[in-house]
Amino acid sequence: MKKGQTPRMLLTQDELNSLTSLVHQSPHMLLGMHPLGDGSGVVARAFVPDAASVEVRPVHEKNRPAFSLAKIHPDGLFEGTVKGEPRVYAYDLVITDHARNQRWTRDPYSFLPTLGEQDTYLFGQGQELRIYDKLGAHLRAIDGVPGASFAVWAPNAQRVSVVGDWNRWDGRCHAMRSLGPSGIWEIFIPGVQQGAHYKYEIRDKSGNISLKADPYATYCEAPPKNASIVWEPKHEWADADWINRRRESDPWRSPMTIYEVHLGSWRKKGPYEGLSYRELADELVKYVKAMGFTHVEFLPVAEHAYYPSWGYQVTGFYAPTHRFGNPDDFAFLVDRLHQSGIGVIVDWVPAHFPRDDWALARYDGTALYEHEDPRQGAHQDWGTLIFNFGRHEVRNFLVANALFWCEKYHIDGLRVDAVASMLYLDYSRKEGEWIPNKYGGRENLDAVDFLRAFNHQVHTNFPGVMTIAEESTAWPLVTRPPYLGGLGFSFKWNMGWMHDTLTYFKREPVHRKFHQNDLTFAMLYHHHENFILPLSHDEVVHGKGSLLQRMPGDDWQRFANLRLLLA
Repeated sequence: MKKGQTPRMLLTQDELNSLTSLVHQSPHMLLGMHPLGDGSGVVARAFVPDAASVEVRPVHEKNRPAFSLAKIHPDGLFEGTVKGEPRVYAYDLVITDHARNQRWTRDPYSFLPTLGEQDTYLFGQGQELRIYDKLGAHLRAIDGVPGASFAVWAPNAQRVSVVGDWNRWDGRCHAMRSLGPSGIWEIFIPGVQQGAHYKYEIRDKSGNISLKADPYATYCEAPPKNASIVWEPKHEWADADWINRRRESDPWRSPMTIYEVHLGSWRKKGPYEGLSYRELADELVKYVKAMGFTHVEFLPVAEHAYYPSWGYQVTGFYAPTHRFGNPDDFAFLVDRLHQSGIGVIVDWVPAHFPRDDWALARYDGTALYEHEDPRQGAHQDWGTLIFNFGRHEVRNFLVANALFWCEKYHIDGLRVDAVASMLYLDYSRKEGEWIPNKYGGRENLDAVDFLRAFNHQVHTNFPGVMTIAEESTAWPLVTRPPYLGGLGFSFKWNMGWMHDTLTYFKREPVHRKFHQNDLTFAMLYHHHENFILPLSHDEVVHGKGSLLQRMPGDDWQRFANLRLLLA
């Protein structure tokens, strides 16, 4: 019991109803073991819907009393008291079901919170840079008891429970406690192991109940299922030499050629099966080394339910996609590339997220990660939702996510997709379909602040890691530091050069002399930013054809022109 709390009395009818109807926001105050209000002993309560009987057995101090709990409500609420016992103690619950099967477990409601006041304060300020170690599911041992802690941000929920394959997906079994104004709900559940499937059962203010995936899950179930999976990566890294060299490197003065890869379609085994992360580690390394590339760039590897999106509609921002293996397998791939002297860049998508009702959208029954107003919170082009970059907890979610990929998976660069859609409030919108900023302009000031914070934290915490903006407008100072008024990116994708160059090369050679400005125009601005010259995936899809197919002439001429372009 916390200092300053009032000792628990026997349940009132209102308290009993709040437990059995699952609306109490801090069930730990009533369940578990507590001193009796008059100081005459202790009371223990357990809510176990499938139990026929429940007993309390001491675990450390064997001289403490064992006693049975009486069922005080038909839904499975049990209560028992011991007179003369001066304080609470550690205990197991011995639960016997109606088939006389028995199980022993430490009481989940006998543990203190796994988050402290500093954690919740920093999260509320948007400054808890390792929030991924606090929220989500984490295997740990408390008081010698192995299990998993769960924590989720759902400030407008009436009640949140963890449901999973260990409790038959029953929301009555593990209702979480609210950690006050932080909006975080938390519980530690003994016995939960690696690989357990789980979701959060959320009751909103209107009484509607929904099942949601964990925003901080590190591993996810294969669609069409969508459960989160408890997983603590255990890969032992062997790329220390690479990381040390990267820390001392100067990416602006080092040669860099990047091979862009969509993991699902690179050297597929068949129409419906690609290579696994571990199989890619062998095949991809050989190819990239033979071709002389210094880096690979993976199209988004974060979990996504809609496969044709290539990963650009992310539903699990902290989870490498399950399609090619588990998180340790992905770490193995990155490690192997590093050991072979190849850097790893991943596409990162903080610009938007899909509307799947089991993922981030209206997470606690309200517009939590997105804006309520569709003029601010909905993308016209992609049918997705826009993050509320002005909300501290949302910005913390995204900035920490960037750091997570750098720390946990040793990523060397983050290419940020669709930056232009973040910078402009009127992006792809007609007049009257957007809301100006506080100065009456079209710039998304919250997104600008977020991008500057993201770049600052990545470059500060991980020297040598690159950030790359896919940005095609004339926004100034994209690759200048925030203290100079810039956005802080390391590099900018030169989309203008790409379009002009491909337009030039698709012309018959006899006509090219009249269009030399397509090649020279980039010289007017190519010193304004730190540019990367891309020939990227967007240019070979949606009927545009491969680079080879876009060249003029017969096959011999096409190959000759393609060799010229690449040279």
